[in-house]
Amino acid sequence: MTAVEDTPLNRNYLSPLNYKFTVKKLPNVNFFLQKVNLPSMNINPTGMPNPFTFIPMSGDHIQFGALSISFKVDENLKNYQEIFDWLVGLGFPQSYDQYAKLEARNKVYEGLTSDISIMVTDHAKNPRFEFIFRDAFPTYISDLNFDTTTQDVNYLTVSANFKYTLFEINRRI
Repeated sequence: MTAVEDTPLNRNYLSPLNYKFTVKKLPNVNFFLQKVNLPSMNINPTGMPNPFTFIPMSGDHIQFGALSISFKVDENLKNYQEIFDWLVGLGFPQSYDQYAKLEARNKVYEGLTSDISIMVTDHAKNPRFEFIFRDAFPTYISDLNFDTTTQDVNYLTVSANFKYTLFEINRRI
């Protein structure tokens, strides 16, 4: 193979700005999203013992890291409340009715979990590929820190983590 054959046809870099994040259950979070980190994935190796050394072999179970997002909190607290209510419904800290309420309300949104989509576009804003996280649900939302001692107005930003069963990459090219 020659150097000419090894040269990529598209020499543009992937921009961290060209994406659209979508969760049906979180329309207000979608709008105020600041950051999303695609999670890690790994396979824990297993091995085969023998009298001299341990021979590593590939494992057979993928472990996915958490999908992490950061978003600005809107003045009416709607986006924070979307995740807060979802977590309260899943964890039902006061009564089983909280879970039943979440289940009833979310029949519109197809159950207690939701698929998450991250559409990545190229330099011309054409869709190139989509990351789809299946059966996602929130596991964490960070603190809301109100602080009157800061010099500048720093609008509140929170983080949230999601777990999911798997994620796929669909090419749109």
